[in-house]
Amino acid sequence: DADYPLRLAEKGLADGPVFLYAVGRLAVWVPSASRLDVDALGLRALLARSVRKVAIANPRHAPYGRAAEAAIRRLGVWSGVQEKLVLGESVAQAAQFAKSGAADAGILALSLVLSPRMRESGRWAEVAPDAYPRMDQGGIVLRNARDLVGARALRDALLSPRGREVLVSRGFSLPDP
Repeated sequence: DADYPLRLAEKGLADGPVFLYAVGRLAVWVPSASRLDVDALGLRALLARSVRKVAIANPRHAPYGRAAEAAIRRLGVWSGVQEKLVLGESVAQAAQFAKSGAADAGILALSLVLSPRMRESGRWAEVAPDAYPRMDQGGIVLRNARDLVGARALRDALLSPRGREVLVSRGFSLPDP
């Protein structure tokens, strides 16, 4: 989330500007054994009677939860899904709920869905990016970083052509140049 690095920069803690390195994306994920046709129906699949629980990150403090809620509302399935929501403290916990069977489906970060353990045990469909607010991923190098050279190197690696290639392969979009 780019807001936190921006707040740190406003406090004068930055060694250089805030940088955007990726844009987060959402997917609806179901276990391999699920009969839900998420490919054809996307979030509308969550309206099925067989879906009792849908995991999302808590929208009060998790950007992916806010995005999931926005998508549910914008795509017109809020009234049929709202009572089914199970909130994880983070998008990672929401993914754990879906993978473990504590929820029948999850609206998760595409980057998590593409991880080997989620990819091998489920199916997913990407949620249209225009269905939720853009999720800029940003960073900042802190002036008092323990290893300032290392922090700068990490920033440079994320922003390099190879870093950008890796981010795209892991389910992120790239910010505008």
